[in-house]
Amino acid sequence: MISKYYHCQVINIIDESDLVKRFIIKVPNEVPFTFIPGQFIMLNLPIESKYTNRSYSIASPPSNDNTFELVIVINPAGLGTPYLFRNIKVGSYLEVSEVLGKFHLPNPIDIDLCFICTGTGIAPFRSMLLDIYTRNTPHKYTRNTPHKNIFLIFGNRYEKDILYRKEMEGLTEKIQGFKFIPVLSRDNIGWNGRNGYVHPIYEELFSDKRPAQFYICGWTDMLHEARQRIETMGYDKKNIKFEIYD
Repeated sequence: MISKYYHCQVINIIDESDLVKRFIIKVPNEVPFTFIPGQFIMLNLPIESKYTNRSYSIASPPSNDNTFELVIVINPAGLGTPYLFRNIKVGSYLEVSEVLGKFHLPNPIDIDLCFICTGTGIAPFRSMLLDIYTRNTPHKYTRNTPHKNIFLIFGNRYEKDILYRKEMEGLTEKIQGFKFIPVLSRDNIGWNGRNGYVHPIYEELFSDKRPAQFYICGWTDMLHEARQRIETMGYDKKNIKFEIYD
């Protein structure tokens, strides 16, 4: 049961494509707003539905300015995302819940991490990666986050669908041991990366069955198949965390 909602203002909207928008939201300064990378919030929307809440993973790292980012793909057959895309403008207000969820990193990070996602399922992993980068950037007010290898396997249909591509490619140079592996399931002229689906990628990377923690976020069918295949590889259920968004 959600106990708190906050009246928050949308301070920026970035159109990633016709189907995807990034919403930058400001929580009132008097509200102590903190979260762990990987957590989510719920929006209480004025829509005609039995259920008016919609959950979205936070796509930005924790900050000290009470702002956070959501990356949202429209579902034309739904009610929540069409409302957001049609009605919410810069300056609009949204009812935002307290932060929720236990989809966050182990402490300490003492084994390899494998992030597996599709579409806007990259959101919690962007939050995690940017937080790791920020904490490992020399600064007297931050504490380091030691880690092992980190793999981000990101499935999409087309090259144009790869959210945060330049940022993720840049993080491969900034975070030691981080590998970004986009994979496309449709024909893409001129694409020189991986083709097909995400599953063969992690099976190949972890064929040696070394200790690892798997995190999965994205399309339901992908998530269920990944969980089953990772267990078949020999990994225990406790080494698999997941977040469904559709």
